[in-house]
Amino acid sequence: MTADTGATSGRGRLQEIWQDIASAGPLAIAGVLANGSNILVTIFLAHLLVSSDYGYLNQLVGLFLIVSTPGSAVIVAVVRRATAWRVGGRHEELLAWAKRLHRRATWSYLVFVVVVVVASGPLADQVLAHHTRGRVIAMLAGAGLWVVLCIDRGFLQATRHYRDLSVNLLVEGGVRAVAVLGFVAMSPHVLSACLGIFVAEVVTFLHARSSAQRALATEDPHALAGMSIEPNSTIVRDLVAAVGAMSLLAVLQNADVILLGRQNHAASGSYAAISVASKALYFVAIVLSGYLVPEAAIRWREGNHALRPLAATFAILGIPTMVLFSAAALAPHAVLSLVFSSKYLGAEDAFATLVVAMACLSVTVVLTLYLLAVGKRWIVGLLVIGASALVAATFSAHGQPLAVARADLVVQASLAVVVSLAFSFAHLRDHRWSA
Repeated sequence: MTADTGATSGRGRLQEIWQDIASAGPLAIAGVLANGSNILVTIFLAHLLVSSDYGYLNQLVGLFLIVSTPGSAVIVAVVRRATAWRVGGRHEELLAWAKRLHRRATWSYLVFVVVVVVASGPLADQVLAHHTRGRVIAMLAGAGLWVVLCIDRGFLQATRHYRDLSVNLLVEGGVRAVAVLGFVAMSPHVLSACLGIFVAEVVTFLHARSSAQRALATEDPHALAGMSIEPNSTIVRDLVAAVGAMSLLAVLQNADVILLGRQNHAASGSYAAISVASKALYFVAIVLSGYLVPEAAIRWREGNHALRPLAATFAILGIPTMVLFSAAALAPHAVLSLVFSSKYLGAEDAFATLVVAMACLSVTVVLTLYLLAVGKRWIVGLLVIGASALVAATFSAHGQPLAVARADLVVQASLAVVVSLAFSFAHLRDHRWSA
């Protein structure tokens, strides 16, 4: 191959990556705006609530994220099943399956709410060390509903209705901002914020359901008729693996906040401030997976790979990472004072360290979701090791913010390297350098 041919091929690949960036752009923008509104809400709450209440609210938010994270696993399983139906040209079977899935999800959610009401007392007293059943019920009811609405987000992804998915993200962010701040302004208590989050999830669920029903009404014009469909047992294994993976990722994201809050409650508010800012990177990675997961699943079923969408995902993710790290490294005291107020200072020395740790976790999240999208369930084993190591390392830091952040960084960086190497070997084995 000549130098000119190689240069042309290189430019062609860059143009294709740019096209993937442009395709993922609206979704990324919506995700940034939605998560940006969430950050603004947490900032306003930091001013409206006392420091101890703000730290407790972040513990509840961490619990929300742990309980709701399996929703991302539901998306992966729905995308894998729905793309199989669509690529195989089985539109009517897809519609029938979607109807059954919606019905079962509704009943499962009602059972979940009953369990939450019964278990809310012990959970509030023993796990969170607060006698606040109502707050736990409102927060977990919202988390469970988020899992249910992820079914419809999965259908939007599988049908490549990225614009509707972007609107749904904006609806969630906008309604949450208005409801949470409105309720807290009327009554500045943690319960008000929890109720606002629940209301936002109800509205988001209704919008996602109506959007998904419209998306499912259209058939795939590029369907490959006669293509074999995976058995239900395979889909169940995909769901179990994805639930396990996403639950472990939630532990990797939130273990430091929850454990530090139990070991050193006085520092929970200041650590929560740097945590809220740093973990925005995690949410950006999750949002971008809304484009990466269906593209990986669809192209894999067609015998191809999705390395270009993967490269586009990392390119977009790199922008907020550099901006956030620069702020945390150059002016942590000024940024935290300006954004959260001086009463949340105390953990600023750990800010930059935690940003790098969350950047590493974002790499793990993106590669994990790619692997789940193409049916690689072994990634769960690596996440088990990583989550266990993080819990042990966080306990050994004894609730000191800088020590906790450093322990987090060591574990997250090591896990990101291991997952990256495993991903590379798996890809080379599947494609034999043909990519």
